[in-house]
Amino acid sequence: MPQELASVVGVSKKTIQRIQEGKYNPSLELAYEISGALDCRVEEVFPRVGGK
Repeated sequence: MPQELASVVGVSKKTIQRIQEGKYNPSLELAYEISGALDCRVEEVFPRVGGK
């Protein structure tokens, strides 16, 4: 799945893997592109960590 998602949103497979591992924080634009490609709300794909 990382390769397919990477192709759809225009980034490398490595970028998607790093996001999944929590080693890379995507830009707001990329976060919305990823959530759109997954047909989810951005909050579902990237829940807040710590904070309100």
